[in-house]
Amino acid sequence: MRPLPRLQNSVSEHSGHPSRGKALGGGARKRRCRPGAAPRGSRQEREPGPVLDVGNMNDWQRKSPLDWETYVNKLVKVVAVEKHEYEGWVLTVDPVSATIVLATFPENEKGSISFVMGHAIQEVEILQEGDSDMKQRLARISAPEESQAYSPEELEKRKNALKTWLETNHIPVGEQGELGRTLSVAGVLTIEPPYGPEQCSSANEIILARLQGLLQGYLEQQR
Repeated sequence: MRPLPRLQNSVSEHSGHPSRGKALGGGARKRRCRPGAAPRGSRQEREPGPVLDVGNMNDWQRKSPLDWETYVNKLVKVVAVEKHEYEGWVLTVDPVSATIVLATFPENEKGSISFVMGHAIQEVEILQEGDSDMKQRLARISAPEESQAYSPEELEKRKNALKTWLETNHIPVGEQGELGRTLSVAGVLTIEPPYGPEQCSSANEIILARLQGLLQGYLEQQR
């Protein structure tokens, strides 16, 4: 009977040849891919994810007040989370929360106002520019009833006097809106005509209460 070859010699013989060793599994191993999956390192795996829409909620909130101002007095379509869509004329955009205030004009009605919260906005598309008649119509909606008792000259005088008083007290203030009717205080609070405590708006309740108190004292001094 012929003796069996020694297993150790057989293995060492193959290991002396690198090409054979790899073929027997001693070198790089062949990777298995799941059905439908791209091989590791392939172009498909390295491709970036979907590009975010320009109008998604993060981008919308990052816009500056000057960017938001370009949407005022325009008919827009707003796409929000869960594919909710809103259409209307932009009255204003809150500079703190990026919330859009929309006005619609159903038949035989003066107009209604709705709000789309800034954090929910994914895309805003401009559908139509507002003409002079529409701008006046929107201005009548946004103007409080109290301000309608004042002439434009009186409102301008009240605005300038309040602005000067705020600046004298070292409170940063500016004007915003197409006609500069709205006062913006430190970028966190707005004051609409006729510039009383009730016309103050801010997402920060502490700042809102404090400025309303200051404004109330200022108006009492003017009497």
